[in-house]
Amino acid sequence: MLHTPSGGAGQGAAATDSGLMSIGTVLNVLREEFPEVTISKIRFLEAEGLIEPQRTSSGYRKFTIGDVERLGHVLRMQRDHYLPLKVIREHLAALERGEDVRLPSLGRSHEAEGAPEPPGTPTVARIGRSELLAAAGIGADELAEWESYGLITPVAEGVYDAEAATVAALVVELGRSGIEPRHLRVMKAAADREAGLVDQVVAPLRRHRNPQTRAHAEARTKELAGLAVKLHAALVQSALGVRLP
Repeated sequence: MLHTPSGGAGQGAAATDSGLMSIGTVLNVLREEFPEVTISKIRFLEAEGLIEPQRTSSGYRKFTIGDVERLGHVLRMQRDHYLPLKVIREHLAALERGEDVRLPSLGRSHEAEGAPEPPGTPTVARIGRSELLAAAGIGADELAEWESYGLITPVAEGVYDAEAATVAALVVELGRSGIEPRHLRVMKAAADREAGLVDQVVAPLRRHRNPQTRAHAEARTKELAGLAVKLHAALVQSALGVRLP
């Protein structure tokens, strides 16, 4: 059985006499475990057919406890397993059929290489080649093509950074609109340059002997990476004259 975020069921059921929850209440429940979830995200998952809330006569969404559990399960599969929506949809369908299905198991970088993990080393999720192909819904030839363009790079033989699944899912989505992998090399080059700028700032901290300083380098890297991503998105939106939700 899928589990509801801690304390979610009780809070949600208290929202109305019928036990049905508004989208705002659902948002508050989910944010206990998923702080970055938004109403737009919930609506998007509904549009993709992953949940089907009830509607009042006025058209307002009303969610059951089961809907919240399902949403939590979807968000965990995205967060913990980096699965695209197509694979998540198939997984949920298999569960509804009563099938015993397993999600990709993401290990840690040193475990994948068979070496002990030094104290203070950050955990880095890894995914195997077969898991990456299954998660993205692509074949070996497509993956080889993407690798030739530098869009996806293995960290070891048959082992990839788990973020590769996210990259693969986005490449697939862009391909549906006619943007081919070869067109994305310019984006890869821009990303490498942005990463280089961040690395210049944090490299001295990474080389420090003090474990706390190295830990600070990891946090600083994440912070700068987040800012770089936001800036890149803002620049693209500005160039296109659009504003995303």
